[in-house]
Amino acid sequence: MHMNEYTYEQIEIGTKESFEVSVTEEMLESFKKITGDINPLHNDAEYARSMKYEDRVVYGMLTASFLSTLAGVYLPGKRSLIMETNIKYTKPVYCGDTISVEGTVTDKNDMFRFIILKVVMKNHRGDKVLRAEMKVRVMDE
Repeated sequence: MHMNEYTYEQIEIGTKESFEVSVTEEMLESFKKITGDINPLHNDAEYARSMKYEDRVVYGMLTASFLSTLAGVYLPGKRSLIMETNIKYTKPVYCGDTISVEGTVTDKNDMFRFIILKVVMKNHRGDKVLRAEMKVRVMDE
């Protein structure tokens, strides 16, 4: 996997980066082991369907964890330090969904050398599943 190495000076308002990720059963199981979250909405398909979902719902925080990949690998990449995130979950994600993650720089703060990223995640059907705003410091080497 390639990691971007944007410097603060190279980033402009409007700079965009994106990637895709397919959510797997293994990711759900790993997340459950790491967090201890055994909520049946994420672990019991019958229960999830009784709550009017198509299937087990992927953990929202697992979906949101791809914000870390966006900042830490893509924009700015190597020099990133996430300072703040504001997340809105707009639709459920299910195993087998392919999620596109796109971040766009909407502002820069020259004094403190951070950027504001507007992030949209969509599933393979084009539905928005998550919106976020991130404040990311671009560290000097």
